[in-house]
Parts: sequence; C-alpha cells; structure tokens
Amino acid sequence: MNFAPDLFSFVWHACAALGGLGVGAWCILSAPWRRLLDGHQLNALLGAAVILTLLWSLNAGVSPGLNLHLLGAMATTLIFGPQLALLVLAMALAGVTLNGSVEWAAYPINFLVMGIVPVLVSSLYFRVVERWLPRNFFVYIFINAFLGAALIVLVQGAVASLSLFVAGAYPADKLLSEYLPFFLLLGFAEAWLSGMALTLLVVYRPEWVASFDDKSYLLNK
Repeated sequence: MNFAPDLFSFVWHACAALGGLGVGAWCILSAPWRRLLDGHQLNALLGAAVILTLLWSLNAGVSPGLNLHLLGAMATTLIFGPQLALLVLAMALAGVTLNGSVEWAAYPINFLVMGIVPVLVSSLYFRVVERWLPRNFFVYIFINAFLGAALIVLVQGAVASLSLFVAGAYPADKLLSEYLPFFLLLGFAEAWLSGMALTLLVVYRPEWVASFDDKSYLLNK
C-alpha cells in the first residue's frame, strides 16, 4: 500500500488511470446522491474520509511500497454502499497524497489497489452472505463487519503483493517473507475496529448504514 510511482511502468499507471476513470463514471451515474441531501449523511461521509485519512497516514514499512495501514474498505462499503464508499476512499487517498505520504503520480495505481479492488470485493462478499446466510443481527456484525473486514484486508494484501511481483518491483521471496504475512495481523486489527464501528452505528444510528435494514435483521428474529 502507498505505492511509489517508480515501482511500476507507464503501462501500469495508464491502465490504472483508465480503470479509475471507468469506475468513476459508473459511480457518477449510479451513486445514490440523494442520500447526501441529508446533512447528517453528508457529515458522516466527510467524517469517514477524514478518519481514513488519519488512519492511512499512520503506516509502517521498511521499503518503498511495502507499507501497512488499516484499510476501512469493508466498513465503508457497508455504511455507504459501494459507490459512495469509493468516493470516501478517493478523498482519503487524496488527503494522504496532499500531506506528502503518497506521490500524485501513484494516485491511480494506489486507488486501484486500495480503493476499487477492496470495495468491489467487499460488495460481492456482502451479496454472497446475504444470499446464503440467514439475515440476523449477529450474522451482519460477525460475518459481514468482523470476518469480512479481515478477509478484505487479506485480499488487498494478496493483490498488492501480486502486483508488485508481476511489475518486477520486488522478488516473490521478499514479498512472502517481509510483507504478505503481516496482513494477517493487520486483518485482526481491522476486524475489531470494523466490528465495533458497525455495532455502534446499527444500534444508535441504523439510518446511516445503507446495508442495514431493521425489518430484515431485527424484526421477528
């Protein structure tokens, strides 16, 4: 995470930029923008972007591009839905780029790996859980918010490692020994924070959580 631009060739950056533009167009056309007419919803979205900016600024790493920080993709997707979650992550990445933690030239590839892939996988994971597991409060919290957050971090770590290897930035043995294993620890921390955040929100502000419906998860359970 927080890739340096010189780790990837021009082709990688160009493909990431084109992919980002395509996803951006999809978000503009399909996002539930009316939700943001509610001042509370807008404040929640902007607040989430600020919180993620701070979390992403606190990273650890020993080599360029081999940084680790909390992600927040699963929780953001559950709260806002995939389109607005991508907006939140895009603003968070812009924030850490403005403070100098990331170079602007690497914005497209970073957004692809830290934003687009985790949010799309989070959305798919949520749909699979809804399809195959019963809808109740404990499934939502423990399977979606807790286990899902850890899983998305592991997927993101695997995608980041694979990208660095295929691009020729680092050899596989270095990534397997000095980078990928730490995502297991990061996933545990991400799971706890995501689970606690969603628990508080669905208890006190369920109307802020786009993926949570009282009738589906609480009534007659």
